Parts: sequence; structure tokens; C-alpha cells
Amino acid sequence: MRDFRPKATFFFFFAASACLIPFLSLYFESLGMSGRQIGILVGAIPFINWLSAPVWGSWADTRQKHGLALRLAVVGALVGVLLMWSGGSFGRLFVAILIYSGFGAPIIPLIDNSVMNLLVGRKSEYSRIRLWGAVGWGLAATILGPILERAGLSWSFIGYLFFMSLLLVIVWQLPAAQASPSFSLRAGLQKLLTNRDFIILLAVALTQGLSLGVINTYLFLHLDALGATRTLMALSLTAATVAELIVWLVAARLLREWGMAWMLVAAMVGTAVRLFGYVWMPTPLWVLPISLLHAFTFAFFWSAGVAYADEVAPQGLSATAQTLFSGTSMGLGQALGALMGGFVYQQYGVIATFVVMGIVELLVLTMFLLLQQRELRARLAT
Repeated sequence: MRDFRPKATFFFFFAASACLIPFLSLYFESLGMSGRQIGILVGAIPFINWLSAPVWGSWADTRQKHGLALRLAVVGALVGVLLMWSGGSFGRLFVAILIYSGFGAPIIPLIDNSVMNLLVGRKSEYSRIRLWGAVGWGLAATILGPILERAGLSWSFIGYLFFMSLLLVIVWQLPAAQASPSFSLRAGLQKLLTNRDFIILLAVALTQGLSLGVINTYLFLHLDALGATRTLMALSLTAATVAELIVWLVAARLLREWGMAWMLVAAMVGTAVRLFGYVWMPTPLWVLPISLLHAFTFAFFWSAGVAYADEVAPQGLSATAQTLFSGTSMGLGQALGALMGGFVYQQYGVIATFVVMGIVELLVLTMFLLLQQRELRARLAT
């Protein structure tokens, strides 16, 4: 795709996210929040995403207002972060979180939907456009680490506002082609939610979201307790991004050769190894090689999930399918991961948090292997 705008949307959004999301726990801790309060604040973000993203997607599909929905979402997210940056009590911060996450929830699903609609007949090119999100995340994380070391956490907010403002300029011009719905919203949802493979995909999405919720919320607290510097924390994001980039470059080929089921198996195995790796790392420096497993935790999982959600979506309801997929993983899954992790962290410490999530990941992997054994065997036979 020659149009630079889809690439730029991914780049700017993930650059902004890299500036803010990994450092929210540290920011709330610096304001005097307890472990449980941190869990509630950070866990509320994906939970609200889960509730609001499908609403945005359904409204955009039925009203054919995908461009307007995307612009409103970016503006609302900017307002929420400005309120969050102003600090204040736990209640004030929670209101800021409501605004930030309620508006920010549909941004990536709507961008995904727009890109997939532009790639008619060339949908395998999605991964090469999506990799620009990883580039944005990696560059922003690498640049921001030393700045935070010297100037403090306020620069995470400055970075977010800068990149999101650039995103707003781009999405104002982003094409949002969409076919008219061939089903009513109710009939389309019924068709989606009675599709066996889509339900299995949502179950895996929930599990991966749980793991990401635990990692994103508590990894830096674990590293901080081990004496890691802010620079090392930022470099762990860079390592994860490098691995993710490699997968995005070859994701289309992997999907063709492995199929969705084996891609999801690889994602869950890699995530379990990653979680237990954080438990057993002898020094903070080990976070760098372990974070390379983010290629499995996210890139393997997301490339398979977005492609399949688009494939099974009834005509004209692809934004709804994408927001259901995204909301289950980045919404409900991450919310439960952060909240569940907050309880375990408060009672038993951060090591126990990673152990519990690793066990959950292995249990769901076992169930997936049993449910999808026919498809997995068929793929091996080809």
C-alpha cells in the first residue's frame, strides 16, 4: 500500500502508548496509591475498553460513521490523559481513567477495520502495515527511557500528548471505506457469537489479555524491586518490539503455512514461557531476552486474530467483529489480569502473580489442544 496514512496511524498510536501505558503503575505509585488502588486504576482501563469498544464498533457499522467515530475517540483519549496528568485524589484519577479508556477503546479496532477494508484482494499485506505500530512503540520506548531517567515521569505524558496529536491530524484524512451491512446488528451478532471458531478465538483472546494485563501492570514493579533502572525498563520494551517486528514481517507467510490454530498454540506456549521466565530470572538484565517472547504473546496472537475476525464477519459488520475481538483481549482480559494480579500482588507478592498467570495460560492451552485437535492434525497432514 502506497498510502502512508494507515502506516502513520499505527506508528503514532503505538508511539503514544509506549510513552504512557508501561509507566502508569509507577506514576500512580508516585502519587501515593496503594497496590490495590493501582490494580483498580490500571485494571479499569481494559475493563472499560471491553464495555465500550463493541458499542463504538456497532454504532460505526450501523450508522456508517467510521471516520467520525475514530476522530471522536482520539480527541476523547487526549482529554482523559490531560486530566490524568493533573493528578489529584483516587476518585479524580478514576474519572480521568473513565474518559481516557472509554474513548480510547475503539481506536485500534477502527484503524484495523479501515485498513482491512482498504486491502480488498490484498489482505495479506496487513501485517506489513501493522508492523509500523511496533516501530513506533520501539522508537518511542528507546528515546523516552533516558529522558524519564533525567527528567521524571511527567515526560511520559508529554510524549503521549505529542504523538496522539499527530495521530489526530492523520485520522482526520484516513479513508474509512465500509460495505453496507448485509445483516441487522442483532442478526450479525447472533451469527458471530454462534460461530464455534470465533468463540474459541475469543477464549484465547481472553487468556492472552489476562497475561498481558499481568505483564503490563506488574512487570515494571517487579523490575523496580530488583533494582532495575528506568533505562533498562524502556530497553525491555525495545527488545519486545524488535521480536514483534520480525514476526510482523513474516506473519502472512506463517498464517498461510501454519494456520490460525497453530499460530495460537505458539502464542500461548510462548506466553507461558515468558511468565515463568520473569519468575526465574536471576538478575534484572534477564528481562531483555525474556521480553523477546513478546513476539509470541502478542504478534503471533494478534496477526491470527485480526485476520480471522475479518474473515468471519458478516458483510458490513467487520468493525463490530474487530471490536469484539479487541475488547475481549485488550479489554476484559487485561482488566481481569490487572485486577486479579492486584489481589495476588497485595497478598502474596509479584512473583506469585506471574506464577498464577502462567498456570492459567497452560490450562487454557491444554483445553485448546483438546478442542482443536482435528484442525491441528489436519494442518500437520498438509
